[in-house]
Amino acid sequence: MKPLFSMLLCVGMLFGTEGQEVYEKKCASCHQGYIPMSKIKENFLDHNNTLLKLTAPTLNQLSYRLKQRIGDPKGDNDIHRMEVAAFVSEYVLHPDREKSLCLDDVMQYFQTMPSLKGKVTEEELEAVSAYIYDLEKESAEEDSVQYEGFEQALQQAKKTHKIIMIKAMTKDCHFCRKMEREVLVEKEVADLLEKDFISLTIDISTTELPLGLKTELTPSFIFIDENANVLLNIPGSWNKTDFLEILKEAKRKQR
Repeated sequence: MKPLFSMLLCVGMLFGTEGQEVYEKKCASCHQGYIPMSKIKENFLDHNNTLLKLTAPTLNQLSYRLKQRIGDPKGDNDIHRMEVAAFVSEYVLHPDREKSLCLDDVMQYFQTMPSLKGKVTEEELEAVSAYIYDLEKESAEEDSVQYEGFEQALQQAKKTHKIIMIKAMTKDCHFCRKMEREVLVEKEVADLLEKDFISLTIDISTTELPLGLKTELTPSFIFIDENANVLLNIPGSWNKTDFLEILKEAKRKQR
């Protein structure tokens, strides 16, 4: 069976461009593409959908919810892709509000989509499913922070004179995920981190912090210069504006 799954995965990869074409022709009129989660949250929680005026979930919302709610996200990736594709096909042809993956607070702003039965082929459904599945991963890779091991980061800091930023977290930390998905993916934040920092994430439930550092609060952001001196140790979850100021303060401390 494994060769079959591998073949389907390769086919899905080949559908990348075609899947985008299917989306643009048959989905884009309702489903907008990538919008940062911070902006989506602001739209629904603070503005009752009057800011973005969305008529359906964005593609990155769909990608995230599909991969979290359908099948076993931690299981075999090929099987998971097939499970997601089957759900997408069934839902597009037979929409059912009760099967929606949207949160109730979000779904209240949307109408149930019309059936596309007879308007989309099985091949098009398979292609657009693969496109949606990979979208959230690609968005994160393009917009979020990339992390390296501490020793590697320290060597890189000595060469580039950048600051190491350690994000101390745990896998079950709600506010860690909040920062990751709503602040660190913001372009202005990601660009500044890419320019002046070397970012490292450490799960303190399984791994000790380097340099004998200690923290019990997650997330905590620890800034270290190329000589292994601690510049700042800031706990908490922050909005974009405040976190940018923290980054600037770390830069001031470096001088």
